[in-house]
Amino acid sequence: MADFYDLLGVSRDADGDTLKRAYRRLARQYHPDVNKDPGAEDRFKEIGRAYEVLGDPQSRARYDQFGEAGLGGAAGMPDMGDMGGFADLFETFFSGFGGGASAGPRTQRRGPQQGEDLRYDLTIDFLQAVFGEEKEIKVPHLETCDVCQGSGAKKGTRPVTCSTCGGVGQVRRATRTPFGSFTQVAECPACGGTGQVIADPCPACSGQGVRQVRKKLRINIPAGVDSGTRLRVTGEGNAGLRGGPSGDLYVFLKVKSHPKLKRDGLTVLSDVNVSYLQAILGDTIQVDTVDGLSDLDIPAGTQPNAVLTLENKGIPKLGNPVARGNQRISVKVQLPTRLSDEERGLLENLASHHSAKGPQHHHHNSGLFARLFGQT
Repeated sequence: MADFYDLLGVSRDADGDTLKRAYRRLARQYHPDVNKDPGAEDRFKEIGRAYEVLGDPQSRARYDQFGEAGLGGAAGMPDMGDMGGFADLFETFFSGFGGGASAGPRTQRRGPQQGEDLRYDLTIDFLQAVFGEEKEIKVPHLETCDVCQGSGAKKGTRPVTCSTCGGVGQVRRATRTPFGSFTQVAECPACGGTGQVIADPCPACSGQGVRQVRKKLRINIPAGVDSGTRLRVTGEGNAGLRGGPSGDLYVFLKVKSHPKLKRDGLTVLSDVNVSYLQAILGDTIQVDTVDGLSDLDIPAGTQPNAVLTLENKGIPKLGNPVARGNQRISVKVQLPTRLSDEERGLLENLASHHSAKGPQHHHHNSGLFARLFGQT
């Protein structure tokens, strides 16, 4: 099945209202009572499944982390068992077809409601990603109001039963549509579906029961993370309503590039420049690694673009930092563009020495001399 976000045509950070608008628009477009094109019904079911998952913060978080494999259960239409779901679908299918009345938003749960999950994007340095680090961040989120303890009512008072719905949280109304008359169950407009109203709101949170605060958190970045790695911090999302549990915080990591090192999985890639004499005679030089400067042996006769390996100088394996990859170093041989008289004399003596061994040697070493110094 296609990605649920793509099915609804929304970005991965779309909020609940955006998801609902996209779902309603597409559901009206592909509803089998309206769209008779082949495949419209299947598309309608897929859209329903996508909204069923993404419309719930818990299932959306599982889908974001594990895809469909993390959901379990059978695919299908949104749950028609609760009347709030029916009211929402009723509005979706009939509000645009000839004057049908709006159903209003989905009925809220009257009991405890879990808080929303939050996303925080964090950029870290290359070496922080390699070796891990404890980092302090400031996250804006909703916390339970400590003045009213989450009730939303002024200290010393409490919410009272809603007189409009009698504490049920729902009202019924008849609606005429081109398909007939329907009795519609909708959220009580007076209490917002909670069954209670606050006569004297808490001044600290304006009756919401939660307040927006910036909280300092120390998170542990494990060794071996990469861009796109997601860290879950349990219970640090938005506070729940009416005593419900808090949501979770998901920290998405982005790793800065390194000026000299690149990463390919657990392998570190880099280049090193050596002179033609170092390549011919061999040498020991120092190169940059994630552990700092390290000695690298250049074997005699190293060819241009040869790849040398430093073992255990790569990226620690995420979850098992004892296991590390290697560093692979591409050798770039630099040829001189200008020679001093002394250097030219020495090299010409060397070339004549080799050419004295015979025509075959002369031909071979003249070609070598030309390749080394760009001469023809």
